[in-house]
Amino acid sequence: MSSSYVAEAQQLKIACRLKAVGLKKRIASRKFTDERLVRLLGELSRSKSRFWRAVAKKLSTPRGQRVAVNVSKLERLGGEFVLVVPGKVLGAGVVSKKLEVAAYSFSRAAVEKIEGAGGRVAGIDELFRSNPEGKGVRMVV
Repeated sequence: MSSSYVAEAQQLKIACRLKAVGLKKRIASRKFTDERLVRLLGELSRSKSRFWRAVAKKLSTPRGQRVAVNVSKLERLGGEFVLVVPGKVLGAGVVSKKLEVAAYSFSRAAVEKIEGAGGRVAGIDELFRSNPEGKGVRMVV
């Protein structure tokens, strides 16, 4: 290997570490009142997977700016992937497909519709523990 290639690889590693530190500083500087969210953000930000760090970044936004997705959108996007919503899943729409959805929170109507169609709902923390690499997963925003 050439020395320039090694130098580029080292710079890339440093840049990745700085991005991770930026996320950790962002989490540390905010005052979260939800202990469950703080614990989840800590786990996700320490992950080696870029996908889970991106989910942590979306979850670290203020609650008013967090993602809210209706089940009708999940119906359009669902299929062979597990869908991750870094926010709340709402119950507007009809679900006819068997969906696997992980989110920070669900409305009662959304849970009833997804499970009624034969799907499965889970928390982001459960999915992270069962799939730490983030393979076969898509984020819906």
